Amino acid sequence: MSADTFPGVVEIKAFVPAKDFALSIAFYQDLGFTLASNEGGIAYFFCGESSFLLQDFYVQTHAENFMMHLLVDDALAWWDRVQAQRLTERYAVQATPPAERPWGMVDFTLTDPSGVLWRIAHNIPRRG
Repeated sequence: MSADTFPGVVEIKAFVPAKDFALSIAFYQDLGFTLASNEGGIAYFFCGESSFLLQDFYVQTHAENFMMHLLVDDALAWWDRVQAQRLTERYAVQATPPAERPWGMVDFTLTDPSGVLWRIAHNIPRRG
């Protein structure tokens, strides 16, 4: 079957590990995701058209080498939410402030309570 006749992809979701499942659920809700379901050790989160699955499963080396990239309309607004919710203090997580990157994005990093690294970014409009 050629690529032009192959059935289309509808969606792809990552399974994000959680060391403390309940704590991670609270963290993601405070970050701004909506919890759509939570059954059998799998919590389904979404924000707009983007989603992921949080799993009640944890292997330290896996979690600490797992990265998610979230492309948003305004990374600075997301950073403001991280600050307003005091996520670093309340969840003992790490965050680096937003910065303009040479690859044409403004982004910041945020670890979740399990050590998963998130890069939350928006594209910089091209000049000229």
